[in-house]
Amino acid sequence: MTLRSLSIAATGGRALMSTIDSIANNLSNVNTIGYKRSRVNFADLFYQQVQKAGFGQLGQNQQPTGLFFGTGVRLVSTEKIFSQGNLKRTDRDLDIAVDGDGFFRIILPDGTVSFTRSGNFQRDAEGNLVTSGGYLLDPAIQIDQAVTRVTIDVTGRVQGFDPSQPDQLQELGQLELSRFPNPSGLEAIGDNLYRETLASGNRIDGQPGTEGFGVMRQGFIEESNVDVIEELTDLINAQRAFEINTSTIRASDEILQTVNNLRR
Repeated sequence: MTLRSLSIAATGGRALMSTIDSIANNLSNVNTIGYKRSRVNFADLFYQQVQKAGFGQLGQNQQPTGLFFGTGVRLVSTEKIFSQGNLKRTDRDLDIAVDGDGFFRIILPDGTVSFTRSGNFQRDAEGNLVTSGGYLLDPAIQIDQAVTRVTIDVTGRVQGFDPSQPDQLQELGQLELSRFPNPSGLEAIGDNLYRETLASGNRIDGQPGTEGFGVMRQGFIEESNVDVIEELTDLINAQRAFEINTSTIRASDEILQTVNNLRR
């Protein structure tokens, strides 16, 4: 003899473990610059239909409802929530936050393009503007060693101050952004980077401040959009739901034990 509740509760337990894993990752990245929280999405499994609704003869013995049993729950997807994080002032020239929609484009060592919301940039040995992981921006921006101060306006125009030429600012380049029809479809690959997929749609490139794109905020960083209180509340709910599922397994086990003891 078997009970559906055993396998159903097992699917619930696995689903809730996935929820706890996602919450743990969110909380561990609460101080990661530009991090976007993840959410797990679930769907119920197929149903075992014993009797269809409407069975019988109309006006005599037709059943108004059917008879069916669910078989549990399954994990459908993990979704990135790209809501705006808080902007934190740093007063550092190469800290740049995107206020609004858009991603910085990054060139990986294999030549492919990735995307990030993390704008804590550095200068490498050749003066190139790079991410904290050492990846080049696209388009590349090179800052001469003589430049002592960099200014970036809201449209992404990059200029530098050279003490030997105090009367004018040097043009260093132009920051660009990319956005997607479905940013939640991007593939997270680590190092605060995302990769374009068929689900995200083709990227749309543009200049900061133009229609649909956010603006640049120099001297700021975008903090993680993880709400610690919300995550802890979700963690408590997941823990309680897991306890309820284990109670269901325990109750099913006790019923089976009672049935087995009927022969004694």
